[in-house]
This record gives sequence, C-alpha cells and structure tokens, in this order.
Amino acid sequence: MQIADCILPERIVCGASTGSKKRGLELLSGLLSEGEEQLSSVVVFESLLARERLGGTGVGHGVAIPHGRMKNIDHAVGAFLQLEKGVDFDAIDNRPVDLLFALIVPEQSTGEHLKLLAQLAQMFSDEKLRDALRQAQSCSEIHQLLTQWNPPPSQGNTASQG
Repeated sequence: MQIADCILPERIVCGASTGSKKRGLELLSGLLSEGEEQLSSVVVFESLLARERLGGTGVGHGVAIPHGRMKNIDHAVGAFLQLEKGVDFDAIDNRPVDLLFALIVPEQSTGEHLKLLAQLAQMFSDEKLRDALRQAQSCSEIHQLLTQWNPPPSQGNTASQG
C-alpha cells in the first residue's frame, strides 16, 4: 500500500485555523471518519489522542503524523491539514507544527501501519515537498503533491545502475 491509496482530496484541508493540538486532532478525526460509515469521529479522536499520550507525533520541521489503529476498519485512511499558523505539538525539535498527516489503519495490520509511517517519514523529510505543501493554495494542489511525490534518487544507487 502507498500513501496515494489512503488519501482522498475530500480529506485534505488547506489554510485551516486551529489554536491547539487538540483542535487539530479534532479536525483530523472528522476528516478521517468522513465517508467511512464504520468510523465515528469521536472514536477516531480518542484513538489519536491515546497515541499522542504515549509520545508526541511531531516529527520535526513543522510536521506531525498522528496515527492510530481501529478495530472496525479494513483499510488505511489518511487525512491532511495545512495550518495557517503552526501550533505546539510537542515536536522533537520544539518547532510549531503546520503540516499534519493523520493515519488510521486496521488494528491487526502492524506491518502495513509501520510501512505507511515509514513512507510518511521519508516523504516529510523532503524539504522541497514541505515547502511546496506550505505554499499550496488549494486542496487539489496538496493532493497532487502528496500522491505524486517520489523519493529523490539516493546517491548510492545512481553509481551502481548502468
């Protein structure tokens, strides 16, 4: 599974205004549960909040990847928020977070969960992508950036090919 498989344009909000981490998680919970009959935004919020209590999901560079597992889904669901102004998210670098990608996966899919989180971590380590996401003016532009992103070629691989 790829990130493009779990993020839909209707689960993206650009220029959102939130005053806190909690409000950001509430917005993401609503987006994640939208169109998913088996999901309640309240239950999704509780799952994301419980994960945050275990340790913050602010990964640095103004990015957070809140995530959780849910019993009553059979596929991964993602949502994205681009904030007008960063909020305190207990990030590892203590910077305010203005880009949030939330992910929920089926409770039993540990491998898929870790693979998607690794993809997100790699994606958001790309400074050019982060800058483009911050400058994006529409949800469709953000969706395109997220779904068409490819990792930059690693320097070690170019020498061994050819």
